[in-house]
Amino acid sequence: MFTNLRRIIRSGFINFKRSGSVSFSSVLVMTITLCVFVGLIFLQSVLFNTLEQIKKQVDVTVYFNTDAKESAILSLKSAIEKLPEVDSSVYVSAEEALKRFQDKHSGDYLTLQALEELGDNPLGAELNIKAKDVAHYESISNFLDKESVLTKGETSIINKIDYRQNKEIISRLNSITNNARLLGLIVSGVLVLLSVIIVYNTIRLTIYISRDEIKVMRLVGATRRYIGGPFIVEGIIYGFLSAVLAMIVFYPVSLWLGNNMAGFFGLNLYNYYLANFFQIFVIILGAGVVLGAFSSFLAILRYINK
Repeated sequence: MFTNLRRIIRSGFINFKRSGSVSFSSVLVMTITLCVFVGLIFLQSVLFNTLEQIKKQVDVTVYFNTDAKESAILSLKSAIEKLPEVDSSVYVSAEEALKRFQDKHSGDYLTLQALEELGDNPLGAELNIKAKDVAHYESISNFLDKESVLTKGETSIINKIDYRQNKEIISRLNSITNNARLLGLIVSGVLVLLSVIIVYNTIRLTIYISRDEIKVMRLVGATRRYIGGPFIVEGIIYGFLSAVLAMIVFYPVSLWLGNNMAGFFGLNLYNYYLANFFQIFVIILGAGVVLGAFSSFLAILRYINK
């Protein structure tokens, strides 16, 4: 068994070496395919990192009436924090809201003067709510609409909820996230199909070149597994070499992107490449080896087992 396995592996390397320029061309095209696949991983990482940064800036702010009691506001805050969709909530008192407003308009003399002429604080308390996912803001807003019955007599303590203003951007974020996942699946599917076609045709050509040897092996009683084994090994070699070359190519690419475009991406791709090198290599190696072996297996079924 081990002797046969050794012979199959040796024959696979011989086939790879004998194919020469055909093997080189197959490895080159498969390397390009895997490079695109690595680029897709980078693109997905950049996209989702950007989306996460944007998501952190999105929240629902509840503005309360100036005469709302702090006890009623804190009661509503406690009720909101019990919701499974809520990640956190921050209470901002009317005094703190006024201070933030003054700091924000510190250079606007007319606005500050008008504020002083009012005498009383025209701003009410606020409650900033962060959801665990942007898709949860709709249900939180609906809850707040129902909880507006927390009133002082017949008057709601809530003056305004800014979810309606943020609803469009939240919807766009959800749409971008979903479309990014779909795009990743589609591109991955196209790349997988391309790789299968390339290696399939390469192995088919190798089998054609070796057709006389295959006839002789059949005449002397060689099994189909023994005949087809070297071609599967050859496909695995294509995948392995392509994965290694793809990782080598992306080292200087990620270094250049990390040094020149980190601020634009919001993510240093070179640091990301180094931190996730092993995981990326395993994914690319697995993809290359599996695709190479699978494509070879299809070619063997078509041209040897008939």
